[in-house]
Amino acid sequence: MHPLVEQLRGTLLPAVVTPVDSDGVVAYDALTAYAGALTAESIGGVAVWAHTGRGLYLSPGDRSKVLETWREATDVPIVAGVGVPRSSSAQSLQEAADATVAMALQAAAGGADAVMVYPLAALGLLPDGHAQAVALHERVAAESGLPLVGFYLHGDAGGYPYPPALIRDLLSLDSMLGVKTATLDRAIGCQDAIWAGRGTGKLLITGEDRMYGPSFMWGADTALVGIAAAQVSLSATVLSTWTSGDHSGFLTASDRLDRFAAATFYAPIEGYVQRMLWAAVWEGLIPEEASYDPYGPPLPAGERDVVTRCLEDLSN
Repeated sequence: MHPLVEQLRGTLLPAVVTPVDSDGVVAYDALTAYAGALTAESIGGVAVWAHTGRGLYLSPGDRSKVLETWREATDVPIVAGVGVPRSSSAQSLQEAADATVAMALQAAAGGADAVMVYPLAALGLLPDGHAQAVALHERVAAESGLPLVGFYLHGDAGGYPYPPALIRDLLSLDSMLGVKTATLDRAIGCQDAIWAGRGTGKLLITGEDRMYGPSFMWGADTALVGIAAAQVSLSATVLSTWTSGDHSGFLTASDRLDRFAAATFYAPIEGYVQRMLWAAVWEGLIPEEASYDPYGPPLPAGERDVVTRCLEDLSN
């Protein structure tokens, strides 16, 4: 078993945002300050290049500099999301796999401690997609030299449902630390995924922003979530109260975080990144001028008011 399994078990890894200005340029001064603030919290690691950080949209140069900024800010483990960049010209599954491996090699060169492999949604439609998914993870681990996190990502974000048998086969790999579930609102799929990992000794990682508390009750033991890109302290409290057996404290903290999730994670779901950026501004984590998501849908101004009112209510 890789030593990172026990190091990360029971901890929170925020899937961090990437501060960007109104011209679509990564705001590195803001990122440096944001990294310093988040790593002062009770976290076990950080996830960069994940969906929340728009990792597949960043240029290769920005990806490297984002990772470098976080590596300089902390010595906690860094997990980097790897997949097919939006700028890639990959047309075939082989080319998609090559692009994923290339991103993993970039993560390794930049000092990442592990990689989280974005799913290739096309594999979910193929008769041999299960075997190809396992082979992709084996190749990423072999060529990058890094341990892996599997990523069951819901279809609205470009993934596909991982059957329990696939999750078990992924967790059987020596290189696999655990599998993260991000099913959005699919309680049965989340339960089945977590239960598929029981008895393996690997990490059962929740990425369920709208089912965060319940996912621990279903068996998740570690968290890698976008909601912690801003509400990191509350996210950590939900996890710590559960693992310590403080069930009254858990219910209180979980209810509070659910209220924040309801104000940030809803249709259009891709708008959650912008809503999290607004929340980070309200919390003083990033400045207003670095709070733009150029890759998400346009949102009405009233949505920011919803986020603000929720945070004000939670602060009282």
